[in-house]
Parts: sequence; C-alpha cells; structure tokens
Amino acid sequence: MKTTHICEIISKNEISNGIFDVIVKFPEISQPGQFIHILCGDGVLLRRPISICDCGKGWLRFIFAVRGEGTNLLSHKKEGDMLDILGPLGMGFDVSKKGNGTAILIGGGIGIYPLINLAKALGNDAEAILGFRTKDLIVLEDEFNKICNETHIATDDGGYGFHGLVTDVLLEQIKAKNVTSIYACGPMPMMKAIKKIALENNIHCQLSLEERMGCGIGACAVCVCKSKGEYSKVCQNGPVYNAKEVDFDD
Repeated sequence: MKTTHICEIISKNEISNGIFDVIVKFPEISQPGQFIHILCGDGVLLRRPISICDCGKGWLRFIFAVRGEGTNLLSHKKEGDMLDILGPLGMGFDVSKKGNGTAILIGGGIGIYPLINLAKALGNDAEAILGFRTKDLIVLEDEFNKICNETHIATDDGGYGFHGLVTDVLLEQIKAKNVTSIYACGPMPMMKAIKKIALENNIHCQLSLEERMGCGIGACAVCVCKSKGEYSKVCQNGPVYNAKEVDFDD
C-alpha cells in the first residue's frame, strides 16, 4: 500500500508561461514513467496526477502546466512550502527491451516532461523527438541535447525545427537508422499514429497514456482504457503499456 510523503519544495521555477519546474525532497526512487498524486489544498479535494520528470537520492522533480484550479493553486506554492504527495505510482517504462539499435523517445505537450528520466535510463543510444505548437512553447531542449544522441524539434507552425508532426520525423528516422524501440507520451491522436507506425515496422513500442484520474490507486475506475479487449485502470496497470496491448477507438 502506497503512503503519502510530506515533501518540502527546495526549488521552483517558471520555465515558460504557466509552466513550472519543481524539485522536492522525496524519500523514494521512481521508475521512468511513473507519476505522483499531489494534494493541492485550499478546498481542492482531489489530488492531481503529475508525471515524474527526474529523481535522485532524496529528491524528485516534476513539471506541470497550469490547467485548472488545482494546478493554479500548486503554481502559487513557494520554496520551503510542504506538499502532500502520494507515490511513486503506476507502471513505468521497461528499458530492458530497447534492443541494440536506436531508441526513439517521442513527446508532445506535457508528455515531454517524463521523458527526461527515461532518456537518462536509456543512455546515449537514445534520440528524442519533441513536438510543440510554437517556438515560444519549447522547453527542455538543452537538457535533452545533453542526454540524448540527437534531439529533433517539430513545431506545428514551422517557427522552429521541423515544420510538421513528430510522426513525420519518426518516419524519417526509421528510414535512416536501425530503430529498435519507441517510447512515447502525449495526446491520444499522436499515440494512435505512433502505434500504427511501430506495428507496421515491427518495432517494440511503449506508450504512456494521459487519462483523467481520481484516486490514482485503482479504486475509482475513472481512468480506464481498453487493453487487450478489456478495461484496464491506467493509474494501476499503466500509465505505460506495450503498444500492442492498447485498443484505441477508431
């Protein structure tokens, strides 16, 4: 049974408009792809699930975008404040099946943040493909450049990097290199397209699903998805799934 931790904020920075990078004291080491459930306080009863960006001995880092009342309250927390955190939760990425070729990490929107810890676990054989709407929204590029062998940026408006979708960049890399594994986190249409590409090219693929969560521990069944023809609780059995096991509705 997971217990809560009362964690002190030791660092907090706004890295882009409405996007906050937070480091807290934390007693456990997490697996890449796991998440935490944070109590925001001040009358917001439900915790907010947030992906773990990075961790080390005695600390944990997470990045979040302000999207509602809970995350707005969280954005006003200060260094030295205490947070009630449940976690780490869920099933993370399995890096043991990356193969001997190139591992591709693909992130879109808030799905980019949990890939930092994954990139460190995969080592310098990894390449990152990161998708943003515009140049102004790009974050963490320098960090990925330091960790990964290559980092590719795609923007919807063409203001920076590749003009187009992350899946277009993925197809180019598959043609040019021996890609043996794909790890992705982002919006559902992106994930669905990545699954299709991975299956067509017989590439091992893991997807971290973004679903609304209530309890975070499998009790409320708010976050179910279809997996192998049955309903699966994303907070408990995921958020990371083998792409072959995820059933996307057409």
